[in-house]
Amino acid sequence: MRLLADENFPHPSVDLLRGHDLNIKAIREIQPGLSDKQVLKLATEENRTILTHDSDYGELIFKYGFKPKAGVIYFRLDDFSPSGPGELVLDIIHRELTLANRLTLITDRSIRQRGYK
Repeated sequence: MRLLADENFPHPSVDLLRGHDLNIKAIREIQPGLSDKQVLKLATEENRTILTHDSDYGELIFKYGFKPKAGVIYFRLDDFSPSGPGELVLDIIHRELTLANRLTLITDRSIRQRGYK
């Protein structure tokens, strides 16, 4: 699994995922300030699943037709520790959820997915 942490994804979560030998790049480390469209382009070029707290990705996918093949995981959490989103990613990997061609929404109460092609 190849991951791309958006700039708003907590750095302790990035470190946690790296500690589990996951291939993850962090926008804040490689190119801070990229627009959401540029992040989508990079994720598509490198076949990486985007990890984000930014709701704009749903609109970019379903309204404007950006379709990252490896998918997007959008975290909409009210309260979390800095490593919490990383722990949720590990849980998703453990559950073996399909992420490709899907927007995966994680809230405090549920995990939902909406597919696209």
